Amino acid sequence: MGSATNIRNLAIVGHSGEGKTTLLEAMLFNAGAIERMGKIENGTTVSDFDEQEIARKTSISLALAYFNWNGVKINLLDVPGFYDFEGEFCSAMRAAGAALIVAGANGTVTVGAEKAIGHCLKHKKPSIIFINGMDKENADYKGTVRALQEQYKGKIAPIQIPIMDGNKMTGYINVIDGKAYLFGAKGPEETPLPAAYQGELEEMQGVLQEAAAENDEELLDKYFEEGFLSPEDTITGLRKGIFNIGVIPVLAGSALLNKGVINLMNAIVEYMPQAAERGLSATDLKTNGAVQVACEENAPFAAQVFKTAVDNFVGKLNYLRVNRGVLKAGADVYNPNTDTTERINSLYIVRGKKLEPVTSLSAGDLGAVAKLTATGTGDTLCDPTSPVKFDPIDFPEPVLSMAVTATVRGTEDKVFGGLARLAEEDRSFQVRKNTETGETLVCGQGEVQLDIVKKKLKAKFGADADFTTPTVAYRESITGTAEAEGKHKKQTGGAGQFGVVEIRYEPGAADGVFEFVDAVVGGTVPKQFIPAVEKGLREAIQKGVLAGYPMVNLKATLFDGKYHPVDSKEVAFVSAAKLSYEDGIRRARPVILEPICSMKITVPEQYVGDIMGDLNKRRGRIIGMDTVEGLQVITAEAPEGEILTYATSLRSMTQGRGRFTQEFARYEQAPEMILQTIVKK
Repeated sequence: MGSATNIRNLAIVGHSGEGKTTLLEAMLFNAGAIERMGKIENGTTVSDFDEQEIARKTSISLALAYFNWNGVKINLLDVPGFYDFEGEFCSAMRAAGAALIVAGANGTVTVGAEKAIGHCLKHKKPSIIFINGMDKENADYKGTVRALQEQYKGKIAPIQIPIMDGNKMTGYINVIDGKAYLFGAKGPEETPLPAAYQGELEEMQGVLQEAAAENDEELLDKYFEEGFLSPEDTITGLRKGIFNIGVIPVLAGSALLNKGVINLMNAIVEYMPQAAERGLSATDLKTNGAVQVACEENAPFAAQVFKTAVDNFVGKLNYLRVNRGVLKAGADVYNPNTDTTERINSLYIVRGKKLEPVTSLSAGDLGAVAKLTATGTGDTLCDPTSPVKFDPIDFPEPVLSMAVTATVRGTEDKVFGGLARLAEEDRSFQVRKNTETGETLVCGQGEVQLDIVKKKLKAKFGADADFTTPTVAYRESITGTAEAEGKHKKQTGGAGQFGVVEIRYEPGAADGVFEFVDAVVGGTVPKQFIPAVEKGLREAIQKGVLAGYPMVNLKATLFDGKYHPVDSKEVAFVSAAKLSYEDGIRRARPVILEPICSMKITVPEQYVGDIMGDLNKRRGRIIGMDTVEGLQVITAEAPEGEILTYATSLRSMTQGRGRFTQEFARYEQAPEMILQTIVKK
């Protein structure tokens, strides 16, 4: 089993609720890896073992499981289908050589299937589609295949025809060899081809042979000469087409009833790429040049960590794919990302939460390493004599942020320590400090992800936290000019305090924040007290007069004042400057400035109208539109305060098909209505 030619690595992807976890259970059961199929509703499946997954009855974390079938080791990565867990999808697609896309038999292309197929086509990742749910009353295999063929012209190749009894699938016809099978108690049993399917079979064989021929010049010549291809030639052509992303084979069945699953397992062995066939892009650290690291056993070791988990018993667990050579327990390996050397103490192969100790992992295989100190997701581990660094995994940037505080005073270290550990597990989730507002933010892909983070924080680290809408970093400024006197006079029996300043306030600071000008003539404010005036103003501008936000674009000119030869001190002029500021700013037409963000919103064309209407309600401005890879990219600007929860709204408007990025652009004066709302708050 050790050879990379006898390993298949697949990510099981698709829309949430389509039966990915149940399909994995059926495959593990068929291969004898488990004694009975677990059920999601009972919390007994191999890959949904986290207490949050059991409670929610849905996958929230990437899980790894393996089984052996027909002399081949198949590693499967069960990927959550919900939008918030896109980071898990990115991790899985880096580790896997191909995707097993699970789609419902509902006559349409679901969002999850659409995203998965789109990713595979864009990143040149081979894939196979399993149309699940053929046991359901309204199952529509033909309609689903037709919808796929319309959307992905020339790519979709059904390699079986379901045999139906009413709405129930009772068997299938292998399109390649024309043989029919009924589902028996111990797997498929061959049966004579039903006459009713003869015409459909001939039509499908023609389509399949044509698809196979188009991927190989020799086969194409043969097909034109003879008018058909043998089953062997069809398989050869299909395999090439799958590998070159020209063909996506389609099968069907019911994961829940374990029908059509053995056929799928055979197809994975037959058609999906061997681990040995997949190299990975990296940088050779001796030459600093880009290289393709071939998956071969007799070469210096190199692997990439694709996921990190915090296990209460094992500690930190790094899941990795060995891309080259052999990793042995007890070895010292180099991590170029952190420039550290790590000792491999415990090495495992993984089936859900079950860790099976092994002494080595060979090229092409997936496994896990425990207790590494300086290694995280995306890092490379390699032989120090032949150092390489794999390209980073491209995780989505967070699109939703919440302010976090400890529920119980004094437990801040526990909360933020736990959040840091959870951010190691999921690189699509981040903890940031907002230097503008002083708040600590948890940033992720959506409300569900952040809610799970909060619950994991409690379950794993015993820490309670409150997540609230973050404060928007507003600014204050002035639009007019005003002069104001500040007088500080204090007599307490002994030495007093005395200082008077006359300051002119106007917009237009040279650096955009604050400019202080000394225009005193005749020593009305002695030179030694001028810095104290500036100090007082710099302290004062930290809070504006309307709502306490920092003041910007303020030019303050000190032009006159008074002093006392005995009582004048620095502290008096600091206080006088602050008094002048309070009075002068209020009379210089103060305003509130709000942060404006530039946005890039990518959606299918049918949603453009809804997006534009929604942006108008958010006081947004459309800057332009482009078409990129068949999708509309809307460039817009909107106030940050109006788009704090835009990620949730965009998903709702586009059924999860839309995505966006945002970044701070500039500050603009807030309209009067918004100003009043902010001041009231």
